[in-house]
Amino acid sequence: MTTRFKKHRKKRGHVSAGHGRIGKHRKHPGGRGNAGGMHHHRILFDKYHPGYFGKDVKDKATPDNVPMIDVTQFGYFKVLGKGVLPSSQPIVVKAKLVSKSAENKIKEAGGAVVLTA
Repeated sequence: MTTRFKKHRKKRGHVSAGHGRIGKHRKHPGGRGNAGGMHHHRILFDKYHPGYFGKDVKDKATPDNVPMIDVTQFGYFKVLGKGVLPSSQPIVVKAKLVSKSAENKIKEAGGAVVLTA
């Protein structure tokens, strides 16, 4: 692109060059990338990326050696019954909400549904 079409050519003679007079256009005031995720950007990370920080907790097996899947750890709250479950092993699913079709499929496979608050 030729120089005469670039944005900074069009801003020549204008004092603040479109960045406002009061708050100066500083380089990276909030830090670069994911900086501040534990500090000043915490609300954004908690809201849009739940579970980003912390240990990766694997699914625990219940005393009967039936795997328990807590879907809220992965950012899901409702379990829907669209897919197919493996019939080889029953599972226990922990969720806030479960559709009727999902509950029926889980129970038919020999598993159970645990609702959390």
